[in-house]
Amino acid sequence: MRKIRLLYLAMPVLLLGLGCSAQAQEPWTWEKVRTRFEQNNPALLADKLSIDESKAQEITAFLRPNPTLTLTADGTQIAPDHGIWRPFAGTFESPALSYLYERQHKRELRLQSAKKATLIAESNHADLERTLLFNLRGAFVSALQAGAVLQLAKDNLAYYDHVLDIGKTRFNAGDIAQIDFDRLELQRVQYESDLQTAEVNLRTAKIQLLTLLNDRTPIEQFDLAGPFDFNDQLLPRDEFRKIALDTRPDLKAAVEALDKSQTDHRLAIANGSTDPTFSAWYTHNSSNNNPFGVNTLGVSVSIPLRFFDRNQGEKLRTQLDITRNERLRDATEAAVLGDVDSGYATLESNLILLRPYKEKYLKQATRVRDTISFAYQHGGASLLDFLNAENEYRSVQLSYISLIGSYLTSESQLNLAVGREVLP
Repeated sequence: MRKIRLLYLAMPVLLLGLGCSAQAQEPWTWEKVRTRFEQNNPALLADKLSIDESKAQEITAFLRPNPTLTLTADGTQIAPDHGIWRPFAGTFESPALSYLYERQHKRELRLQSAKKATLIAESNHADLERTLLFNLRGAFVSALQAGAVLQLAKDNLAYYDHVLDIGKTRFNAGDIAQIDFDRLELQRVQYESDLQTAEVNLRTAKIQLLTLLNDRTPIEQFDLAGPFDFNDQLLPRDEFRKIALDTRPDLKAAVEALDKSQTDHRLAIANGSTDPTFSAWYTHNSSNNNPFGVNTLGVSVSIPLRFFDRNQGEKLRTQLDITRNERLRDATEAAVLGDVDSGYATLESNLILLRPYKEKYLKQATRVRDTISFAYQHGGASLLDFLNAENEYRSVQLSYISLIGSYLTSESQLNLAVGREVLP
């Protein structure tokens, strides 16, 4: 009774442990992989800080010049003269305050330039995320493809073991010779090798994916789930080009860089203007022509005479920078359209190859294998015919899986070219 009571007490803990284990082994979908990547990838997180740094520079750009406080003391007697030494009788104190006044909206233009630099940083971060997501999607597709190849290897081995059982029965009955049965058994080595290679490839693909995720989940508990198939429907190419021109972050960064260069040029012109410095001071015990001027107040305006330095070099540089950024924007736009056209052509080519496989070749390969296998088991086909049919079936299935992987990769390539996931 005591043992039964302890078992009842331990049952919730056991159930909780089983629940946690089942939750840990739940397959990861692409949405979960992407979310974990955005949360954990160190390169992406480090680059995201550049946006915060740029926002901090906006504060610096909009700061006003600091006023200057000057404390002056003069007129102190340092040596006796004619036997008289009154060191502090003629000392006067004069605190002064000066301030540089910036004209022609320099602060506002600096703030605009800093804000546009932040927009560029955000676009560059989005572009980095776009590239890293393409690498992540490639690793995800590789893992799905390795899983499909592994499943095919298991199915082929199970099918061949069934054939071997039938061959052994026929050999024991004297229906086939020892040499034929030996050749059947030797052929199993190829299927065992395929299975081991597929397991290693799947494990390697999972390791690569976990590295991108910066995740420490054990390989045995890391499973993936997702459609490993192709979609026969494809939008017109012009639709993808339009989306790319509206979405690509590197093109946005090029446009924002052009806008910033125009602001910087206006700032360079403003920096070529004269900024006066206003000063005011108070003097106690001053030395002036007024014998009663013990406490006095003075003001001044300092205006630089910009005969030589009118910021000519920076004006010219920023003007040239506008032209340079215009050229870069045009080059980026051409590259965007080229990427879309190339990705679309690759995806279309994969579809052309996949359609006959799904409609005809897969069914034919299965039908040929099953027919030759049935004929061989009943003495109507040779061993060579059976082995050739097995190899042809295996080759067609592997080619189909490889084409699916190429299709999903080219689909990801087109998403990369467009700038966002327009294809699932």
